[in-house]
This record gives sequence, structure tokens and C-alpha cells, in this order.
Amino acid sequence: MKSKIHQILKSTFGYDEFRNPQEEIINHVMEGKDALVIMPTGGGKSICYQIPALASEGITIVVSPLIALMNDQVINLQEVGVEAATIHSNVPQGDLQEIERKLGNGETKILYLSPEKINSEVTQRYLSTLNIGLIAIDEAHCVSVWGNDFRPDYTQLAKLRRVFPKSAFIALTATADAATQDDICKQLELREPKRFLNSFERKNITTHAHPAQKRLDKIAHILREHTEDSGIIYCLSRKDTEKVASKLNMMGLNAKHYHAGMDGEDRYRVQRAFQNDEIKIICATVAFGMGIDKPNIRFVIHYSMPKNMEAYYQEIGRAGRDGEESVAHMFASWGDFLMLKRFVDGSEGNQEFKRVQYEKLERMWEFASTTDCRTNGILSYFGEYRAENCGHCDNCINPPLKKDGSINAQKVLSAIYRCNQSIGLELIIDVLRGSYKAEIRNRGLDQIKTFGAGRDIDRFTWKNYIIQLINKGIVGIDYSKGSSLIWTPLSAPVLKGEKKIKLADFVPSEKKTKVKKKQAVSVVVDDSLFGRLKAWRLELAREKSVPPYVIFKNSVLEEISSVKPKNNMELLQINGIGDAKLNQYGEDLLQIVGADL
Repeated sequence: MKSKIHQILKSTFGYDEFRNPQEEIINHVMEGKDALVIMPTGGGKSICYQIPALASEGITIVVSPLIALMNDQVINLQEVGVEAATIHSNVPQGDLQEIERKLGNGETKILYLSPEKINSEVTQRYLSTLNIGLIAIDEAHCVSVWGNDFRPDYTQLAKLRRVFPKSAFIALTATADAATQDDICKQLELREPKRFLNSFERKNITTHAHPAQKRLDKIAHILREHTEDSGIIYCLSRKDTEKVASKLNMMGLNAKHYHAGMDGEDRYRVQRAFQNDEIKIICATVAFGMGIDKPNIRFVIHYSMPKNMEAYYQEIGRAGRDGEESVAHMFASWGDFLMLKRFVDGSEGNQEFKRVQYEKLERMWEFASTTDCRTNGILSYFGEYRAENCGHCDNCINPPLKKDGSINAQKVLSAIYRCNQSIGLELIIDVLRGSYKAEIRNRGLDQIKTFGAGRDIDRFTWKNYIIQLINKGIVGIDYSKGSSLIWTPLSAPVLKGEKKIKLADFVPSEKKTKVKKKQAVSVVVDDSLFGRLKAWRLELAREKSVPPYVIFKNSVLEEISSVKPKNNMELLQINGIGDAKLNQYGEDLLQIVGADL
């Protein structure tokens, strides 16, 4: 079986090796066991159910909330010779009959379904007549009210467990903290699922956060550093998308806006132009990009602060899906914070839901204003703790001045421990500063040894220090227990004095020294050959009415331009070229490369 899945990986998808932990996940679900997979965007989640589908008997069903993404996945699979189909509200009746015919005779191995389709009794009755080996729930965070994109249709997916009791289930998402992970397993009724958590670090994305003053001028400066690159500027409102695009055009930059209020034909035209690299800059609301598997997005800019870390992490992940160096810039103001708070106030969720959303918004604001490693702030949010810095965020590239904060860190950890890890940030500060407010007295917190141990430090500074400890992974937050501050695996060595901690006093970001990040060494690409390959790809993509990256990603063309393969065997050594693509395009590629030799 090991040789079989490796053969499929190479012959179908054109890759020599699995990424961790893909192979382990594939073997697990092929044994008929359930799994929860948390893997960054672009980390290769789809391989985890596509290869089991091709290596096993039966049909694999993939549930996805995004029609555009399902269509994209089917086109990509068909390009590599895999028979796949999708059923959603936009599929014509005539096409549906042909899909059902191919499913019935075993031609189709992978079927993508929207949640509303698979939730219908008619669809379930039909599918129960087929041999369904595996059910994959993509964007699984949508099932949880703790996730950043809760969808009521997803809550009905638990019925699938009873309709298909013998099928293995795999739930996949790029964004889920511990509480959301637990809720996914519960809501989908997964049976003793093994959790596969890949690192949340996106090493190829450099993250920056800026104050919002003069943000349009700063954004224009960033865009002029990326004149040949594609990117997205996310805005909170439809009005902002139009305003930002208009002002950028007045500055001599070619930008288009995109939002749900536009005419459907206009939205489609803008999206296709972006996919085809005809438009480089899109100013959009946050839904844009969810259904686009475009690998060569080099930058993502948040014109305003996102509502929570899950949303931010998901949105920046639309850059650099090909693994190449990319950047994420976020602009944040207190006005953004207040606006997002009003959105929560006006939501239909209950008070517990709103409380959690307020806390997540606070964490987003803390992330925007931290002086510590931003990547570690993201990692600790998702329950991944480490001490060393990332080297690819603005605070690591231009570190602020810090001083020994070990004693203050010990005071915080002691207070958390003596309060039984059961109170939140504001109350911990009250304990440290020796407040005699009623809640402190009623809970007996004025009697603990650490009470008043930090009277000499003002409230703002204590909050800044604790936020740094949270971002360092030394203090955690349990959202499922009233956002209580808790210990992490990194806490004990600090309290015992075995590990020293550096803390920074607040410094406005505009006063930091600007230093350029050292550029990574890349492969030597023949630009002339690369240009001809891109022109050939674009012409072919137009003939086939697909985005250019469906034919080949830029990374494949770059490798060809560097290696200059002379025959089919050498072409097959290129990452991303399997048997199907060699048969379709090998002759053309060798002819273009041969003309250059």
C-alpha cells in the first residue's frame, strides 16, 4: 500500500515525496479511522483525501461551502487525469444526469458536494445506494460557533454519520483553536478521531503591522515595491473597497474593487481577470479569495484590522500558496476595534458567543500592537508554544529594545497559579496591583501571596507585559472557561528561574528603526525562457477557459527555466509534472526549451 500511494503521488500529482504529516494521515483514513486535520492553507490538505480516494475502493465525498473552490478543485483533478465531479445549486439538470451515470458505473472517484445538497434527503438516499468509502468535510471550522465562519448548514452534517455508518470521516481546516477543534469533533460525531496538527507557522510569509495613520500612502508605497506581483487588499466594508480602489487608481496604480453588492457578471469578470493575471490588485471584502486556488499571490494587505486571529490567519494564507516568499501587511486603528465591536454587539449570537468574540477581538488588537514575535503570537493562539523567534515578522527583523522581565513574568505566573488558573487578564492585573474591588474581596483573592506584588507598575504597562507573555506562549488563554489565563508547557521553567525573559516597554511602531529583511537565495531562472513558457501557458489557458495556474504553477515553469530538461524523463523530475501533464504538455515544453538550447 505504501508503494501504491507513493506511485499515485508521483504519477498523478508529479511529486516525489509527501509533506509531513500527509502520509500518516492517508494511511490512517485508509484503515477506516476518523481524523481531524489542522493544516495551513497551501499545506496540502486536499492530498490527504484525494490519494485515499484513488488508492481505495469506493467513492470519496468532499463537502465544501464554496462553489468556486469546488469547481476549481474539479478542474485541477481533471487536468491530472482524475475523474471528479461536483454537485451544487448551479449544476444544470442535464449535467447532473451524466454525473450520476458516471458515479453509478464507477468512473467517478471523487464527488464534491455543497452542504445544502448533501443535507437533502433525496441526495442522501441516492448516495446510500453507492459505495461511499470516505467522507471529507473541508473548511470544518464552519461547523462550530467558536470558529470564524460558522454556517448553520454545517450543523446538519452530523446526520451523515448515521446515513454512512461504515464510511471513514476526515475533517479538515486551516484555522481552529483548541475549543473549535473539540467542537468540530463533537458536532460531526467523529469516532475517536486522531488529531493531526501541522505547525501553524507560515515561514514564507513576512508579517507586518502598522498604525492606520496615512495608510493609503503607506499602501501605495508597498504596492510600488510589488509592481509585477498579484495581491489582495482586504477592507471591512463594500464602500471601503470602492474608495480604496478609486484612490489607488488616482495615484497611478491599476486596482479593481470586488464585493457582494456588485452585479454578478461584473464580479465574475473581475475574479477571472485576477485569476488570469490580467489584474494585479484587488480591493475586496474578506469573502474574496476563499474560492480561488491562485498560488502566486505575493501580498495580502488588511486595510483595517480583522475581527479575530482565525480570520487573519486564513486571509494571509491566500498569499504564497506556492511556498514562495510573500508578505502580509495589516493596518489597525482604535476606530477599527470599535467598529468590529459594534458588529459583535449587533450580531444574533447569545451572550456567551458575544463574550468569546469580544475576547478574540481583544487578542487581535493585542497582536496588532505587540512588540514581540508576531508569529509566536499566532502559534500560541492556536495552542502551539515555543520560545525562539521566527525571523520573518517586523518585530524580529527590527527588534525593539528589551530588558530583563523575569521577575515580572514570575509575578504574573504566580498570580495565575494561586488564582487556580480561573480568572482573566483584567482581574489578574487587579490582583497584582492590589485592588480591593468587590470581586477581589468576594473571591478571597486579596488573601493570596501575590496580591499587590506589582503595585509599582501601572495598569497599562502590566497589560502590555502580560500580552507579551501570551504572545511568547508563556501564558495561555482558555476561551472555553471564561477566557481564563492559564499555564502552558513553557510556564514552569520561567517561574522556577530556569529561563530568563526579556520584556519590552511600548514603543510606537513609527519610531522603530527600519531594516530590510535579508532576501532568501532562489534558483537561477532563465528569464527569457520563463517569459516564453508563461506566454505559452496563458494562450493555452485561454483556449481551455481555465486560469493559467491550472495548467502549471509558476514554480513549475521556474524549475523548467532553471533545469532546462531535454527529454520526458527529465521533465518527470520536475515537481508538479506527473504522467497526465507529461502526456498533455510534454512535447510543447520540450519544444520551447529546445528552442532555447
